[in-house]
Amino acid sequence: MRYDHGKPISIKAVTVWRLTGALGTLASGVVVGGVMWLLLRFHAPPWLWAVLAGVWVVEAIVWVVWLPPLRQKRWRYDIREEEIDIQRGVWSTRRTLIPMARVQYVDVRQGPLLKRYKLASIAVFTAAAAHEIPALRMDEAERLCRLIAEWAKVADSDDV
Repeated sequence: MRYDHGKPISIKAVTVWRLTGALGTLASGVVVGGVMWLLLRFHAPPWLWAVLAGVWVVEAIVWVVWLPPLRQKRWRYDIREEEIDIQRGVWSTRRTLIPMARVQYVDVRQGPLLKRYKLASIAVFTAAAAHEIPALRMDEAERLCRLIAEWAKVADSDDV
């Protein structure tokens, strides 16, 4: 099932996710470097070095080059008066419909990288789970947060 409706998240998400991927890859590079140092100390065969280095390069390509634009392309969301519709997934698509009547509260979140690129994420909380729409323009995230809060309150008062 292909779901092409809804709005995409910001294209700047690619840059943020690439930076996050680069930081993670650097951290794993330190671990790989430590293992390579141990291999050197214990005179391991050189082909083992090549395997470790190759795995690390593949990891860097996947997390920094390939995955971020694919994730951004697959994220879709739609906020309607009755529900919030979220679609995400790279290998398998996951679609979540959250009825407004189930929304308990909503947060706007912004870490240092999102702040640098004037982005924010919205976290929607229900009794069962938290759902996130990442990498929205800051003004859009604030607007949607107010809108969801307003519609959720209306939906909640209709149930009484």
